[in-house]
Amino acid sequence: MTMIHWCGTGLSAIPGLRRLIEAGHPVTVWNRTPAKAREAVGDLTDAIRAYSLPDLEAALAPGDLVVSMLPADQHVAIATLCVDKGAHFVSSSYIAPEMRALEEAARAAGVALVNEVGLDPGIDHLMAHDLVADYRASPAFDAANVLSFTSYCGGVPKVANPFRYKFSWSPLGVLKALRSPSRSIQNHAERVVSRPWDAISGYDAPLPEAEAFEVYPNRDSLPFLADYRFDPAWQVKEFVRGTLRLTGWAEAWAPVFAEIETLSGPEGDARLAEMADGFWRENAYAEGEPDRVVLFVSLKAERDGKVVWHKTWAMDAWGDASGTAMARLVSVPVSLAVEAVLVGDIPAGVHAAPHDPRLVAEWLGKVRGLAQVMDKVDHLN
Repeated sequence: MTMIHWCGTGLSAIPGLRRLIEAGHPVTVWNRTPAKAREAVGDLTDAIRAYSLPDLEAALAPGDLVVSMLPADQHVAIATLCVDKGAHFVSSSYIAPEMRALEEAARAAGVALVNEVGLDPGIDHLMAHDLVADYRASPAFDAANVLSFTSYCGGVPKVANPFRYKFSWSPLGVLKALRSPSRSIQNHAERVVSRPWDAISGYDAPLPEAEAFEVYPNRDSLPFLADYRFDPAWQVKEFVRGTLRLTGWAEAWAPVFAEIETLSGPEGDARLAEMADGFWRENAYAEGEPDRVVLFVSLKAERDGKVVWHKTWAMDAWGDASGTAMARLVSVPVSLAVEAVLVGDIPAGVHAAPHDPRLVAEWLGKVRGLAQVMDKVDHLN
């Protein structure tokens, strides 16, 4: 019998895990602190074990599947173990170069190593694949068109606070991300930004009730041109994957930006950790307080300066009595990936969220039920 080994029961793991157990899949739950796992899913299962890599290795059988909701720096070791044992692997994290390097070994072992199947990355990929396929099939498609693509996602407070942000995951991770450079395309040229706060702009969201946000580019957008099946010959005016925040965030965080600029070395890392601890105390969500997730993925085509095709996937979701929006939008897509691997819909090798039209449509249909608002907006109709 194929066993799903779900590792990690942190803030963003539980809805997808419960979905798999409730669907009748055999699942062993691994967590460093079993008591915390029992609090989360003990009403559904007794198959809860204390996590360690050696113990997981001893329990893993060929054909099994491991889900890692552990910190991203542990994924490669687990995926390597899966390849050695002939087991599949799923995570919501970005594909690291070391994970990509397992491609040949995974194919030879006949196992799928699936990543980037959470919210961002994950649902945003599905929306991008859908838009590109929709555009290619439209009468407006022309290889000479000029294209603009943007993808902005953010977890923000449902009820705004003075800090214009609350933490649904590690504040230290948020602060470290602010120190990471980004690469994107703007005005037909590559743009490298070392400090996100130097690239903040406004974004008018196509929601039922119009709302403005602040956005900035994040990470390296350029590899996703190929992932999203952009033809290398296409004229790309703009291609940005970025982060979204409430209006007023940049002003509220100005002192944070100013201090981050002064930090370096071990002392700087220690200060970041200290700042993160303070942010967690002062700006974490209270028990039962609703969070909010917003995601907008847009593709626009222009010809002779005129817009000939323009659509945007718009999603707005917030927490409710069943849990946070962030948790369900990260972990439920992970559970969809697990099921797709188990039935053979995702082949051996290293993969991100699927671009197969059938799976894209199926997954987006299921994701639609996770958000209070989710529509594909046609700006020309």
